[in-house]
Amino acid sequence: MRKAFVLSLVCVLGLGVGSLAASLTGSWDTDVTIDPQQTGFDNAISLTSEITVVYTVGDWELTSITNLTEDGWADQDFSVAGVLGAFSISSDLGFLPDTAEFDTWQTEIGVSIAGVSFSGIFYLHDHDVALLVTAEGVAGDVTIEASVGFGGGGGDECDLDWGGTWIGVEFPFCCANIAAVLAIDCDGFEFLRFQTEDIAIPNLPWLTIDAEIEFTMDKKTVTLEPDLDFGDTVCFDLDIDWTTHDGVNAPLVFDDLTISGISLECDIGAVSFTGVTDFTAEQGEYFEWYIISTNDDGCCGPFSFDLGFYFLEGGARLFDVALIDADVELQIASQFTFNMGLEVNVQTGAFTEWLVGFLVTW
Repeated sequence: MRKAFVLSLVCVLGLGVGSLAASLTGSWDTDVTIDPQQTGFDNAISLTSEITVVYTVGDWELTSITNLTEDGWADQDFSVAGVLGAFSISSDLGFLPDTAEFDTWQTEIGVSIAGVSFSGIFYLHDHDVALLVTAEGVAGDVTIEASVGFGGGGGDECDLDWGGTWIGVEFPFCCANIAAVLAIDCDGFEFLRFQTEDIAIPNLPWLTIDAEIEFTMDKKTVTLEPDLDFGDTVCFDLDIDWTTHDGVNAPLVFDDLTISGISLECDIGAVSFTGVTDFTAEQGEYFEWYIISTNDDGCCGPFSFDLGFYFLEGGARLFDVALIDADVELQIASQFTFNMGLEVNVQTGAFTEWLVGFLVTW
C-alpha cells in the first residue's frame, strides 16, 4: 500500500478559527555528553534532544514536542491551547513512539461567569477516566471554593459511563482550508483525520481532487477522490461514466491519466514548509516527507536550519515515521562557519548519526 498526503507536520488536536494570520516557530535543544572513559560508541555517547514545533493561528497555539535520545525516538506529545468565546481551552495528548501506543490525554476548560470561575479537567490513561469540576467565587470578604471529582479509581473499564469523544475543527494551513476530526475512545487515541477539498489541477477546470489522510497509532492512510464537473447540459444529455482505479494508498488512475504524487510548499512567516508524497516509491523507500526550514540572518551571519520527518510504508513505529533528520548551519564570522546535524532511524529504533563540524578560512 502507499500511504500519504501532505497537510501539516504532525497531528492537530482541536481548533476553530477563521482565516487569520499564522506563524510556524519552534526550537531544537540538544545536549551531547561524551565519556572518554567508556569503551564503544554506544557507551561513550549519550544524547538528549527535544524538537518543538509551534503553529500559531489566531488565538490558538498548536504544539508538537519530540524527544530523542541515543536509543532513538523516546517520546511524542501534542498540545493545543486557545480561547473559544468566553472559554479558555488547553489539551495535551501523549504517545509512546517505540510501541506505537497511547499514553495520556488531559483537557482543561475554564470560564468566568458573573464573577464565578469554573473549570473542568478531564483525564484519560490506560482505561482510567477522571473528571474534576471546580468553582470559585468571592462575595465581599467571603471566598467560596468547591470541587467535585468523578472516576479515577483505576480498573479495566472506563468510568462515568464514558464511551468516547469526537472533536471536529476547521482551520487554514498554507493555501488550503483543512477540516480535522479527532476520535478518542476508552482505549485512548483512535484516529486523527485531515480532509481538504477542491485541489485544482492546472488547465483542467472540470477536474478537482478531494484528499483525506488518517492517522492511527500504527499507520497512516490516504484517500484521493476525483470530483468531475463537465458543466451544464446543452441540447444533448450525455451519460458519462469515468472509471478510476485505486485512490486509497495508491496512485489515482484515470485510464491513461495517473496522479502519482502530490506536494505542497509555502512560507509561513519566516519559515518554509515543504511536504512531498511519492506514490511510486518502492518498498524500503520513503514515500512521504515533511520538511520545515529557514534561511535567514543570525547574529553574525547567514543562518539555515531544516527539520525533516520521513515516512516508510508499513513502518514499525508511531504513525509510520521512519526517519527524523535535523541540520543547522551558522556563519559566526566571515572566516568561521559552524554546522551540526542529527539523524535518528526510527524504523530501527536507534540514534544513527550526530555530526558536528566547522569551516575555518583565512
